Amino acid sequence: MTGSEASPSFRLAYVPGVTPAKWVRIWRERQPDVPLELVQSANAETPDLLRRAEADAGLLRLPCDRDGLSAIPLYTETTVVVVPKDHLVAAVEEVSLADLADEVLFHPLDDVFDWEQPPGRPAIERPATTADAIELVAAGVGLLVVPQSLARLHHRKDLTYRPVVDAPQSRVALSWPEERTTDLVEDFIGIVRGRTVNSSRGRRPEPAAGRRDGAQSGGKGQDKPRGGRGGSATGGSRGAKGSGRSSGGAKGTGGGRRGTAGRPGGGGRGKPRGRG
Repeated sequence: MTGSEASPSFRLAYVPGVTPAKWVRIWRERQPDVPLELVQSANAETPDLLRRAEADAGLLRLPCDRDGLSAIPLYTETTVVVVPKDHLVAAVEEVSLADLADEVLFHPLDDVFDWEQPPGRPAIERPATTADAIELVAAGVGLLVVPQSLARLHHRKDLTYRPVVDAPQSRVALSWPEERTTDLVEDFIGIVRGRTVNSSRGRRPEPAAGRRDGAQSGGKGQDKPRGGRGGSATGGSRGAKGSGRSSGGAKGTGGGRRGTAGRPGGGGRGKPRGRG
């Protein structure tokens, strides 16, 4: 792992619809001396941006080209269909792809879904971007299936959306170049995974000297019982009394042989003799 000294700041790429605000706030609390720079990029361009070292890590959607990249899935997004507010779909709580089979569905060039067979009827022309497709939906030309975060990003008063229960789903992940897993990248991984500052995976371990001193003092404390075993008259007599009491009333049964009952392993000797 390379040191964080090589990077005076931390550059985080993120794709449209993903909101890193919470993690950025935690970063600034824990790393006040390391500025975090946000770099917005299209989902298809983010993997190449990371490989070119134009960002240290990125929040993107899977699936994507992960050659040379590590990725940690963070959460799965709900898939929705964006429709005009006066459309029939707006009257129900959710729909299936079969319900949209007769609708014109836009598949923009920046579509985040890897469709095996795009649903619905194809449009005459594919919009260049999701934003362009939203404009066409507002014009009443067709509908659009997107992750819910993108529907919220492009919210309009004349549009609404409903969940599509059997549509593909996109996963948001944190990704970074495998060969550049720096200390700062590890710190951000800890933040998105919810680790605390004092987590065992953190980079602020206890000083080694303190651990050694604690181990030595602990060792001395353990030597005392071993050294005092039979070496102290007071301790021996206390042990004898304690053993006599715990052997089932040895005072009365064993003829009052406290010394015999108190010897280690002397339970057999303290057994009362039979009376002829």
